Formats: sequence, C-alpha cells, structure tokens
Amino acid sequence: MSDEHQIKLEYESARFLQSLFGHDEKELRYLEGKARVHIVTRDGWLVARGPKDGCDMVQEVFSDLEEARRNGGELTSRNFRTSVDQAIQGGEGVSALAKIQLVGARGRKSVVARSPHQLEYLNAMAKNEVVFGLGPAGTGKTYLAVAMALDLLRKKEISRIILTRPAVEAGEALGFLPGDMRDKVAPYLRPLYDAIDDMLGFDEGAKRLEDGTIEIAPLAYMRGRTLSRSFVILDEAQNTTREQMFMALTRLGEGSRCVITGDSSQIDLKEQGVSGLLEAEKALRGVEGVAFNHFDISDVVRHAVVGKIISAYEEFRSE
Repeated sequence: MSDEHQIKLEYESARFLQSLFGHDEKELRYLEGKARVHIVTRDGWLVARGPKDGCDMVQEVFSDLEEARRNGGELTSRNFRTSVDQAIQGGEGVSALAKIQLVGARGRKSVVARSPHQLEYLNAMAKNEVVFGLGPAGTGKTYLAVAMALDLLRKKEISRIILTRPAVEAGEALGFLPGDMRDKVAPYLRPLYDAIDDMLGFDEGAKRLEDGTIEIAPLAYMRGRTLSRSFVILDEAQNTTREQMFMALTRLGEGSRCVITGDSSQIDLKEQGVSGLLEAEKALRGVEGVAFNHFDISDVVRHAVVGKIISAYEEFRSE
C-alpha cells in the first residue's frame, strides 16, 4: 500500500520491551486495533506497519511507557491501555501519573496515581483545604486520601490524622455491642484500618493508633471538637445527614484539611433526600479552597471484573 508507513523501536533487552506492555502480548492487539497497524516484536525490538498517524500513535505510546518505566514505574496491562487511551484523547500519559509520589512506609513502594482522574485528585488534595472525592467503589478515593494524609504526617505538615465514617448500619445498637468503643465500631471502620495496615504495616499502624497520631472513630464522636493541624477523612459521606456533614466541615481548625469521599448512588439512609453529601455538592460549588473530583468506572483499580459489574448494574438500573 502506498500510504503504509513503518517504524522500528529498539530497546536494550526483550525483557525491558515486554515490561512496557505488562508482559502480556494480548495488549499489543488492543493497540493494533486502536492505531490500525500491525505490530511485530522480537528480542528487543518492535516494528509497527500501517498508516502514518497509526505509527505515530505507537511511537507516542511507547515513548510514554518507556519514560514511566525508566522513572521506576512498574507497568501493568491497565497502564498500557491507559497510555493508549490517553494518546487517542490527547491527554497526559502514564508517565505523568508518577508526578506525585506519596511516601510509603520503610520498605514499601510509594503510592502514585493509576489513572488521570486519580492524578487530578492528588493535585486537588495538594492545593485545597477541602476536597470531595466522588464516584463508585474501587476507584481509590479513600486509599489515596489516606496515602496523602500519611505523606503529610511524615513531612510534619500535620500532627494527626482523623479517619471517620457514619456507622449507619449500627443505629442505636452500638451501645449493646460488647467491648470498648473501638471494638464496637471496628466492623464499620474496617476499610480504614485496612488502608492503614497496607501502607504502614500492622506494627507501625498499631503504634500510630495507640499514640493518637492516627484516630479512627465514628462520625458521631466528632461533635463539639475543633481539629487543628489535622487531616480529616470522612468516608462513605453519602450516608451523612445534612446536619452531620455541616458539623464535620465546621470542625476544621488552623492548619487542617478535610477530604470527603462518597458515592451518591449508594445512599443507605432511609430517605435519600436528606444526604449531607447531596446538599454539600450543591451548596459548595465555586467556594474557594473547596474542590470536587469525580471518578467513573474507568478508574476502578480493584479486580477488572469490578468495573464490569458496576457498568452492568448501571445499565440495568437505567432501563
């Protein structure tokens, strides 16, 4: 064909080249389909043949992936597809996702964004006092907020972290459960404990909880307090009442920040109209220092099937 072009990309080893597409050659078929080219790899080189714009796209994708890899990133099939999709959309590639690296515990990898929306979320948390992370389960809203809080704690920009969520399911039954307050609310706060353990390890996480630099408590325990130099994370905020949301936002003292995460499609309150998250979304638009970040199923970082499940339910419920 007269309009067929060819490019050849060469790397130091076959292993390095394979690392760029997550060691899964099936992902190359995804790029072939999007760029309308034919790709052949062997040893440490790759050849793409097809229309010039398709070959240019292959060049752009692999340049992006190479930069991310040489900067220390470990690439997965998800990263590869993100790079391809961003090349089509004209957005920043996966190499940009590592621009913000949140310091993890000793011996643990730094936490970085895994999608463009996650990078926007990290930037928003770095620049604003109050940030809303809104979207479906599994998009990293709470995990990244905890990572940002731990990073600021290690840098001594804050003195403590407060993690809270409404224990809607517990209702008045909390008083009848055995054990102290932590034992009673543990089932409702388990996801927050899991994030702490994952980033710090059990021993350091337990030490931080014991000395009070990290506090995990139900939202009801926030009333009447003024929180200075604190990073407050309000999780599952769709289940707050209007009064609870207002109370939480007005606890902030000097040098404090707040991140509110939630999914307005998962309200467990008896009357959806009373959700504090829904009211906050409307009331706080345009307020300086307050940012809203929205996630969708493309940001789901759990098992790949989770995104498909969410999409299937959304389609079914919209019928």
